[in-house]
Amino acid sequence: MFKANYHTHTRFCDGQNTAEEVAAFAAEHKFTHLGFSGHMDPDIHMDFPSYIAEITRLKSIYGRTSAEPEKPDILTGVELDILYEKLRRPESALPDQESILSSVEYVIGSTHFLDIESAAPMSVDSDPESIRFICEQFYSGDYYRMSKAYYDLESQVADRLHCTFIGHFDLITRFNDDLHFLDENDPRYLTPALEAMEHLVKKGVPFEINCGAVNRGRKKELYPSFPLLRALHEFGGEIIISSDAHQKELLTGAFETAKEAAAACGFTHTNILEHDPSGKVVWKQIPLDALEY
Repeated sequence: MFKANYHTHTRFCDGQNTAEEVAAFAAEHKFTHLGFSGHMDPDIHMDFPSYIAEITRLKSIYGRTSAEPEKPDILTGVELDILYEKLRRPESALPDQESILSSVEYVIGSTHFLDIESAAPMSVDSDPESIRFICEQFYSGDYYRMSKAYYDLESQVADRLHCTFIGHFDLITRFNDDLHFLDENDPRYLTPALEAMEHLVKKGVPFEINCGAVNRGRKKELYPSFPLLRALHEFGGEIIISSDAHQKELLTGAFETAKEAAAACGFTHTNILEHDPSGKVVWKQIPLDALEY
């Protein structure tokens, strides 16, 4: 049986718990795999050297060894925004993208920002007022034009970041449950989304089923939404289930919902990351019914 999560935030960025509290919780609750994935975004980012040092330390305490195989296999990851390098200010002393990629074991490729010229980075998932402002200011109030710009950018995430898997693919819908600014069945929305998805599937990069908005009560549907998840299966895409946990208690938040959605869309397996005997991080396919939450 497997209990795994790879989208995990701590106090190094915008999480509620220390990394050690999360690692201890995972060990206590019999996780088989745990990946830390602190934010490196233009607006939310970590003390990167301290983060790497701390996760390395925690591996030696809570991580799996040949002598203690029952402990979780702990991996050092990062969630990197597609515009990180473009929006990074040299005077901030933040590490460049190449340094980040060479220092971690996996990368979640995410699109939080639109490629617009503004005084400060503007995220599509910060608050409803911001998304309204972005659309009015830069897209003449046309939310379909804005969503197309989002998916045009999202389609480049694999090439720009060389990511291990794709995070919350349709994050542009973060506030759609409340604002209803997009009809998610309208071809003006669906066509660019499906084109981006098909392009990324051909790159061979798995998509995460991201449970974060559901397990925090922010949305009714997972990322990707059910129609997009079904299309992902039809395109031959691969999945990895992630909680996007910002607190330890939600490390497997809404995983049963994700498991049921994946099965309903035709998936029979998910994927996990783990260290092979040589220490290399590799993908492994796991039947959905082998997951334990």
